[in-house]
Amino acid sequence: MGEAKASGESGACGPAGATGTGGVGAFGTGGDGVSGDGTFGERRQLINVAYRLLGSLTESEDAVQEAYARWYAMPPGRRNGIASPGAWLTTVTGRICLDVLGSARARRERYVGAWLPDPLPGPAERAHGQGSDPVDQMILDESVTMAFLVVLETMTPPERVSFVLHDVFRYPFAEIAAVLDRTPGACKQLAASARRRVRAARAPEPAAGRADAVRRVKEAWENKDIAALVDLLDPAAVMTADGGGLVTTALRPIEGGSRIAQYMVAIADKAPGLELLECPVNGEPGLVARHDGVVVTVASFDVAEARVARIWVVRNPEKLRPWAREG
Repeated sequence: MGEAKASGESGACGPAGATGTGGVGAFGTGGDGVSGDGTFGERRQLINVAYRLLGSLTESEDAVQEAYARWYAMPPGRRNGIASPGAWLTTVTGRICLDVLGSARARRERYVGAWLPDPLPGPAERAHGQGSDPVDQMILDESVTMAFLVVLETMTPPERVSFVLHDVFRYPFAEIAAVLDRTPGACKQLAASARRRVRAARAPEPAAGRADAVRRVKEAWENKDIAALVDLLDPAAVMTADGGGLVTTALRPIEGGSRIAQYMVAIADKAPGLELLECPVNGEPGLVARHDGVVVTVASFDVAEARVARIWVVRNPEKLRPWAREG
């Protein structure tokens, strides 16, 4: 096989530094554009809420579209009587997402292999300008990192809704109660339970340390250096891949640094000309693999004490559509 091409600084993505663009704020404060009733400007905020609740860009867009459909299905007189359209749309979007989360477990049991959240490209890897595509509306911060989203997946739907709305978006429990149809006190308890799950997860490595670890993994992978990869990976590291049954990938998590290193080199051997790029993925340093100019893999990393502890690999082409617009 041919050597993988080195593209760390000259490729489309460039250095894999974090690319946060500012945090998300309280409901009804964000937006771009206006409409006759002032609701269009809420779309960006709603997309950000929905993605953090669902982890899927397609499902997030569907949830927001449904919320708007319900808004415009109301008689004008009733819409005019709603003091805060943004709060109304957020409540409805939250309820729709809650329903989607309730059915997601059954759907993901039928999913081929592991299911991972959709990977988000950084601003430089998106289409030029701020478009209407959901990925163009995303605010990249610590609440969309792959590691954080994976923790959110361990929560019950009510825990996730209560935690995301309160701790990420600063929504008051009195209003979250309307989404969950529970008392404010019950919502507060749900958020506290979710918070314990987050605290139990490992604290993230400083950004510089994460970028350095990812860069070294890239170099070792390009050189097919198993020993170097083993040294960079935690002995208890886990790699999880999502191919959705549409492409070949490991159906079960691969455990152990040595096994992961051997798997990575075997993949490189089977893909002559594979090009690796350091790119931000969900606002964190990551790697993108291209073959014949097409993005075929997006990898996210969790780094602890300068060693890679978790790797999340998305190969499902349906989840890589936002990345196909590079170049």
